[in-house]
Amino acid sequence: MAMAFVGGLGGPAPASAQTRTLPDFTDLVEQVSPSVVNIRTLERVSSRQANGGGPSEEEMLEFFRRFGLPLPNLPRQGPRPNRPQPQEEEQPRGVGSGFVLSSDGLIMTNAHVVDGADEMIVTLTDKREFKAKLVGADKRSDVAVVKIEASGLPAVKIGDVNRLKVGEWVMAIGSPFGLENTVTAGIVSAKQRDTGDYLPFIQTDVAINPGNSGGPLINMRGEVVGINSQIYSRSGGFMGISFSIPIDEAMRVSDQLRANGRVSRGRIGVQIEQVTKEVAESIGLGKPQGALVRAVESGSPAEKAGVEAGDIITKFDGKTIEKSSDLPRLVGSTKPGNRSTVTVFRRGSSKDLTVVIAEIESDKPAVKAKGKEEKIPSTGALQAWGLAVSELSDAQRKELKVKAGVRVDGVTDSAARAGLREGDVIVAAANSEVASVRELETVVSKQDKSKPLSILFKRGEWTQYAILKFGPR
Repeated sequence: MAMAFVGGLGGPAPASAQTRTLPDFTDLVEQVSPSVVNIRTLERVSSRQANGGGPSEEEMLEFFRRFGLPLPNLPRQGPRPNRPQPQEEEQPRGVGSGFVLSSDGLIMTNAHVVDGADEMIVTLTDKREFKAKLVGADKRSDVAVVKIEASGLPAVKIGDVNRLKVGEWVMAIGSPFGLENTVTAGIVSAKQRDTGDYLPFIQTDVAINPGNSGGPLINMRGEVVGINSQIYSRSGGFMGISFSIPIDEAMRVSDQLRANGRVSRGRIGVQIEQVTKEVAESIGLGKPQGALVRAVESGSPAEKAGVEAGDIITKFDGKTIEKSSDLPRLVGSTKPGNRSTVTVFRRGSSKDLTVVIAEIESDKPAVKAKGKEEKIPSTGALQAWGLAVSELSDAQRKELKVKAGVRVDGVTDSAARAGLREGDVIVAAANSEVASVRELETVVSKQDKSKPLSILFKRGEWTQYAILKFGPR
């Protein structure tokens, strides 16, 4: 009986294929694993919270089912008279990973690993345990630094993310499901993966599971190139898509945490969205790039600099904005108070504006319009675009800080899909300012329905930009 060779006619394999072998990670594990730690977090709760009168019958049955144990006959739990006063005690909260940044005990991990913890226990590979103190945590980047009182610890080597290539082998060490010093490996699936405002993640197919968070992603030179942070999962377990924070971004954050205990980020006060091919062609931009300014915050650095809703920001401090997510990263990494140059594309030409960077802060609540409205029925032209509007009273104009405009009373079809809603104030349409319902009707009635209608409107403290496409869904 003849035997066939897989994938060919039985001839010799190419020399290049014969010389390639799978990587051996044994030396890397010996080199890096002493620098990887387990982080166990505790939370202080009252005994009443901790027990709740003891676990419920359903919780006990679920425990036995999960671990394949025979189901016990559990007595029903009745009331417990003369219960003692609750006392505070520490309960396990979670398990994560981390790695040693410096020999004197600085350790990097994820912010979500230590968030809400009252106590942190760091366990080294030699089984020594230390109570850790939080140096600082930054939820936006999901980076945290903790400190243990130890010396002579083996610190990791920091790698160069710019040298990392898609398809390159990488390795992770951590504590998935509490299983300490677990090693998994895979390849880099993508770089600059956009899943957040401030971080371009490294995507890999390295097996990452709950408990791996905060552990290092290591290249074949034994250098840390990322912090394992997130997984894409429908089941809560590994599905072949994992995300790591680039170590260069993480180190910039850790430097601020170590110096100030917090991270200071810049802001200019705009809401942005991606520039589509349709928008780029309609305004003569050429190719879809940059960040479309959808809204400008009232009194923000952007407004003071002259940035308008509908502008396309193409450069920030000379750096090209290829996609909209580039802008918040560049602005966020700029020191507040710095004078930066923003290049905008507006009505067919580019313009440089100088903006003074402010420090990022919580969003201000929207201001709701008050006062009696003068209702004027919308004409067929406005209704066709899904708009019902009314005039603004003097009190409303004063409260909303607008000189003119019309109030949106209801939206359907085109207007609803574009994101307009009741209470918005339309101040311009098709690049023409509107001071009354009749002016808006005049502009809209002249609009070619085969082309999108641009609307400039105010919502709370923000001036925003929307594009309406005619017709029902």
